[in-house]
Amino acid sequence: MSTYFPKAGEIARKWYVVDASGLALGRLASQVARILMGKENPQYTPFIDTGDHVIVVNAEKVKITGMKAEQKVYHHYTGYPGGIRSEVLQKRTARKPELVIEQAVLRMLPKNKMGRQMFTKLNVYKGEKHVHQAQKPEVKVLA
Repeated sequence: MSTYFPKAGEIARKWYVVDASGLALGRLASQVARILMGKENPQYTPFIDTGDHVIVVNAEKVKITGMKAEQKVYHHYTGYPGGIRSEVLQKRTARKPELVIEQAVLRMLPKNKMGRQMFTKLNVYKGEKHVHQAQKPEVKVLA
């Protein structure tokens, strides 16, 4: 008996809406990453993308625990000499809260082509509204 591998046409991708208000950033990111990878799916295969689409709303209301708001620093290198740019988590959440969740999820996905492809199925929005009503997403409650 041979092992079953799902074909590209057999994978039915669902759409989920996750409300980030009141959820801790790391716990939210790890659960969203699991859905994007397909680990919640019974057809899960490590080398095939069987994950679902995720829409995260209320990104500005995510909870940051401990002293991370003042102590966690994001670094970005521009490519030029002396071009390192640093930003504290508190300022980044005030400026662009979607970016904080996107980067947290991206860093929990595999670091290869498939991980980058999984990341394209994530949509993060600042407020309550999103533009994916036509996909009829289900509400996913994360604990």
